Order: sequence, then C-alpha cells, then structure tokens
Amino acid sequence: MYKNVRHLIPAHEVNMGGIRLKQALPANNITRVDPFLLLHHGKFTSTGDAPAIQQGLGPHPHRGFSPVSFVIEGEVHHRDSRGNNQIAKNGEVQWMHAGAGIIHSERPSKDLADRNGTQEVIQLWINSPANKKMQEPNYQFISETEIPVFRSEDKLITNKLIAGKYDGLQSKIRTESQLLIIWSESQPGGTQTLSIPQEFNTLLYVIKGEMILTGYGKVEKENLVIFDDHEANIELTADSSTQFLLLAGAPIHEKVVQHGPFVMNTSTEIMEAMRDYQMGKMGVLIE
Repeated sequence: MYKNVRHLIPAHEVNMGGIRLKQALPANNITRVDPFLLLHHGKFTSTGDAPAIQQGLGPHPHRGFSPVSFVIEGEVHHRDSRGNNQIAKNGEVQWMHAGAGIIHSERPSKDLADRNGTQEVIQLWINSPANKKMQEPNYQFISETEIPVFRSEDKLITNKLIAGKYDGLQSKIRTESQLLIIWSESQPGGTQTLSIPQEFNTLLYVIKGEMILTGYGKVEKENLVIFDDHEANIELTADSSTQFLLLAGAPIHEKVVQHGPFVMNTSTEIMEAMRDYQMGKMGVLIE
C-alpha cells in the first residue's frame, strides 16, 4: 500500500517586496505542514549593468527556524552577520539555522551578474523546536561532492540525501529536529519506491517535468503534494526528465507564532525578536 494524496497545491505567484516568485506553501487554508513553514520557488535574471551586490535580496533578519536554499540553476552568494561568505552553485545547498538571530543577504555572484545569468532557487523554511530557537546561529554548506547519493533500482533516478538517514546513508547536515529531505532527478521512465517513517509529515514538490504517483495519477511541475500519514511508501514514475524534492519530518507539535522573518512560540517572543533586531543584537551585516 502507498500513501494517499491529501492535497495537491499548485504554486501561485506572489510579490515579495517587488520580487515575484512562486509560493507553494503556505496556500489557501494550509498555513504550514509541521515542521515545514514555507516553500518558495524563484527564477531571477541578473544583469551586468549593475553591481551584483545591488541585486537579489539585501540584508534581512531571521530568528527561530532554518531557511534552506536549494540552488537549481546559477549561483547564490550568501553573506551573514556571523561572518559567513559563501557562493553556492547549481546542485548545492545552503542550510542556515537562524537560532537566536542572524542577518543575511542572498545575491547573485559577481560572475553570474557579469554574464547576465539566471538564478533558480527553492527556499524552504523549517521550524525549530522551542528549546532550539534561541541557540547560537549556525550556517552549513553542502558542496555537490559532499552530498550522499543513491540511485533507483533501474538507475534512472539519482537521489541526493540532503538531510536525515536513508538506505544506510547519513547526511552531513545537522538538523534541529528529525527530517528526511531528498533531492532527486530522473530520466524519462525512471521508477522508484521511497520509504518514509510513518510518523513523519510528508510533502513532495515537483520542480521540473512531471510524474505519476501510484494510486493517484499525474503531478505536473510547480505542484506541491501533501500526503496523509497512513502507510510508509511512495511509488513514483517520471513521465519526462523530472526534478523533485521529497520533504518529510517529525511534527514538532508546538504553537507557532510568526511575524515576517521571525518564527516563535508566543507573541511576547515575537516582540522580543523585533526589539532585539532593532537593538542590533542579531549582529550587523556590512557587505
């Protein structure tokens, strides 16, 4: 038996401060799928007519969760108030636990801007348990060569293990709760069954191409699937060259209070986050 599809959510366009991108979560009446808070899918063209440091997302704060960037195409230059300065290229991941507070920026690299290149990025927000929200911030980077990889039996699907344990492999990313995140790419016709811990909430986002989910049917690109919590397996077949993210995690089961870039457990904690940011307690980012 396979997991049933509870919801199919097409990513819809949103305007985030003048930046247009696709948002799959939150959507309609689904504010979050514990512990996952947000999924954005953006495609941006940079330009050599302006400095790279004036493009992309400028310095902004976070507290209480992990913003994670998957670079589908191009290059993302991450800088933060803890002194991290890193360029991630296509196929790589930047994982930041904001903890008690951090300020970061996400720009195109100078090289990408100089050649008028395109960025395509998925950003995922993952909630942190209350006892981890005020930890010291932490930035982790996974290069392409460091990511554990396993393949489907037919060898047509390549799976990168971003977080958690699977098939005897262990990701190098340290997480604040139990997660299983797999980034996969399939040739046409590739088929595989993925086994997920039954207590995990499970999502699947199709980045490119389309697939057939056994027991459900076709899922096209830029759609988010939310599964029910019965059974453990998902069987899929790629209809074309397909890229997707499997997102699964143990629910935290705690109250969530969110205000913009701060995700805490009470309104008082949100007010404290705003105060701490204004007082400079999250550091300063001079690019």
